Order: sequence, then structure tokens, then C-alpha cells
Amino acid sequence: MRDAGTPSDMEIKVSLSLPHDEISIPVIRRICTQSLKVLGVNKECIDDVEIALTEACDNVLLHAHAGDEYEVFVGVDNEVAVIEVSDRGDGFDSADELDRTARQNGDSPRPDNVPEQGRGIFLMRALMDRVQFHQVDSPHRGTRVHLEKTLTWEESAPGARLSRARTGLRPASRPEVAEGIHPV
Repeated sequence: MRDAGTPSDMEIKVSLSLPHDEISIPVIRRICTQSLKVLGVNKECIDDVEIALTEACDNVLLHAHAGDEYEVFVGVDNEVAVIEVSDRGDGFDSADELDRTARQNGDSPRPDNVPEQGRGIFLMRALMDRVQFHQVDSPHRGTRVHLEKTLTWEESAPGARLSRARTGLRPASRPEVAEGIHPV
């Protein structure tokens, strides 16, 4: 039992299987953003997460096999939001290829020198603190996009009062999830 005034641990995890359909994007976006809003996450932070999540899900609809479901995991504690979007598509050779293409016209990727195909990846990287792409071989071939955002809170936010270590939210750190995953 906790003493009065001792912060509580907080961890919220949501995992959904969604249809390969445009309506799935506003559904998962609403679930994620409303959860962050209720907890008291800063609006700018919520907007960043919302755009990155939308781009990751949009990539599924563009590149994954039609008819297949895709999975979205959202985990939130008092420090970080972790989002993973997994599909059964063919994936892509490497996100590093996007960086090489974008750098051809300058020292760093900028919106004006990122090719049209790939701007979503650029946006995810610009808005999130950590973005990783993994090729998944089992149980089905596909791609997993891993996104992390350090949360900023409104002054009197319920979530800001809570204390929790980050280690519990990374689903890829669990052995049963990490098997068959290869960085792209």
C-alpha cells in the first residue's frame, strides 16, 4: 500500500488489430490522442504523436497487402509514448536510402529535398525522438515501425504526477516479440 502523496505507477497499453481500410486511421488516431489528452500531455506533443502515427498507418495502407489486418501497439507511461505499427507487407530495402537521397542536395534532409515518396518517414523522424524500422520474418513477413516520443505535460496534468520507469513499454524488448525481427 502506498503512503498518501506517493506517486502511483502508471502504464497504459493498447493493442489493436485493424482492417486494411482508411477508416482505421482516424479510429486509432482518436484512441491515442484522446488518451494522451485525458492524461494531460501537452498539445504540441500530442500533435507530434498524432502526425507520426497517421504517417505510419498511412504507409501500411500504401505498401502492405490489401485485405491483411495490421497491428498497432500504443504504450504510455509518465515519461514516454511508444507506438509500434506492424504489417504484413513486403517492406522496403532501407530507411537509410531515404537519408542518402535527401542528402544529395544538402547536408541534412530537409522537406524541400525529400522525395514525395518518403516524406512520411521524414515527418516521423522530425517529430519523434526515436524511429526504427524492422523487417519481421515470423510469424509473418512484414515491417514494424517503432516510434517513441518523450512526453511533456500540462502543469496540473494527472500523468505528470505519476512515476514509472520506461523499461516496461518497449514491446520489442520482450523476447517473444523480438524473435524474427531484423533492423532495416
